[in-house]
Amino acid sequence: MLIYILKRLLIAVPLIFGVLTLTFFITRLAPGDPAAFFIQPGISPNVAEQIRAQYGLNDPVPVQYVKWLANVLQGDFGRSFSRAQQPVFDVIAQALPITVTIAGLTLIANFTLGIFVGIVSAVRQNSFLDRFLTVTALFFYSMPEFWFALMMIIFFALKFPLFPASGLNEIGAEGFGSVGFLLDRLWHLVLPVTVLSINGAAGIARYVRGSMLEVIRQDYIRTARAKGLPENVVIFKHALRNALLPVITLMGSSLPFIFSGALFIEVIFAFPGMGRVTVEAIFARDYPLIIANTFVSGSLIVLGNLFADVFYAVADPRIKL
Repeated sequence: MLIYILKRLLIAVPLIFGVLTLTFFITRLAPGDPAAFFIQPGISPNVAEQIRAQYGLNDPVPVQYVKWLANVLQGDFGRSFSRAQQPVFDVIAQALPITVTIAGLTLIANFTLGIFVGIVSAVRQNSFLDRFLTVTALFFYSMPEFWFALMMIIFFALKFPLFPASGLNEIGAEGFGSVGFLLDRLWHLVLPVTVLSINGAAGIARYVRGSMLEVIRQDYIRTARAKGLPENVVIFKHALRNALLPVITLMGSSLPFIFSGALFIEVIFAFPGMGRVTVEAIFARDYPLIIANTFVSGSLIVLGNLFADVFYAVADPRIKL
């Protein structure tokens, strides 16, 4: 197991490096000038030229790449163009916990709701409840997340103000005490986590249903029922564990979709997470911040896939990594 994990980590190094290299050239070749961010009406055009020289933007792209590579190999991803020369990892350190919190809660809600709905649909196959859950899951699976987010804000924050429409906390939430502050934070996360999890849970429910239908027809399930075991024990102890094997692989592959969804959700709900930081960096042509965000996101996704493979082997000891 340890050797397998080390091999996967070694393979991840060139993978992430390739993604960073591709991101570097795409950002450099894309239209736009980072120096334009600093140019204001009435400022001499020579200022833009000085800024380009300061950041090395006048150098040919291959020269910029060599300089960038030398800095990255030393662990220096540079300073943000658009955030007063703040080190990019300081910017990310402020935004990353917010995105990880949203992604973690979404992942839990995804699989909890998706597995529950999938089990109910499989056990009640071809019933009205099964058809209702199938149609509902397909409806939410086909719904664009940004549109769903806007509808949730309109209904549950404006017309029926049950949840806040934006922000991580109420103004002055620091005075609520630690428990009150945490509860207020969770209350603000209800809508965005719901938006992100509903879509994913619908897809997972379809996987669980199909896998459960295949498993409950196996001979060992018939044997367990013939032995007189309660139906709950047959379903949750014997059938569910094997039915979840293909679903476990979805844990790692779902991370890219959660992070990409968080990008839109953080903008819509005005959360200062990595998604919003990335969008602002793209509009400002903040090359160092874009590449650093890509590095952190790519690393989290690679680790997520690695954990999914390890959990797969834990769930089924017959599998040898």
